[in-house]
Amino acid sequence: MGVSTSAPQEGVAVVTVDFPPVNALPVRGWYELAAAVRAAGADPKVRCVVLTSEGRGFNAGVDIKEMQRADGHGALIGANRGCFEAFAAVYECEVPVVAAVHGFCLGGGIGLVGNADAIVASEDATFGLPELDRGALGAATHLARLVPQHLMRALYYTSRTATAEDLHRHGSVWRVVPREDLRAAALELAGEIAAKDGYLLRLAKAAINGIDPVDVRRSYRFEQGFTFEANLSGVADRVRDTFGTDKEQRA
Repeated sequence: MGVSTSAPQEGVAVVTVDFPPVNALPVRGWYELAAAVRAAGADPKVRCVVLTSEGRGFNAGVDIKEMQRADGHGALIGANRGCFEAFAAVYECEVPVVAAVHGFCLGGGIGLVGNADAIVASEDATFGLPELDRGALGAATHLARLVPQHLMRALYYTSRTATAEDLHRHGSVWRVVPREDLRAAALELAGEIAAKDGYLLRLAKAAINGIDPVDVRRSYRFEQGFTFEANLSGVADRVRDTFGTDKEQRA
């Protein structure tokens, strides 16, 4: 359980997340993920990183139960900072990052794949931000990198999900494959990338990030401020405790 790194083929590092039962990451998990991705990207032998997960789904966001058990705002601050570091690690990884997504990709999962360089998904993969049903805000920055602006807003406000095929039609998912073929498809793309010159790939990653029209670190940090406001006001706890299902609490 935790985050591990392997090297299945030349030039490719695979960072695997495994936090049963649903890969809802505790605070330490986000920091472990950030450290693993940064270390893989800094390895001169690595020219592409594949980010994948074990279990039922790719990522279910933050560990809500960890927050509910904690007194005060320590867990919230930890989750905010941990997510910020993990998302930034993917975006700033020195080499391209390919996300291999299966099952659910929710909340913080969107932050990871939205900052990846390419996405390969299984046919059963779904993507969404149930933040408004969890008493939180955030990662609209990253969802906006996956779907057009008005679709992002509708998905965000309704907490609905989009399928891998939906995202493939919008051009944000490279390939959609049967679940049993996901790892092979991700490694195939990573291998094609890793066949390029490592120094040139690093220059290319820095250049592409440099012309990005949105500063993802700043825009996500802006969103996090509203998450903290929701918690200070008490509305976050009310919504989180019922997962947004208590109609009497809605204003």
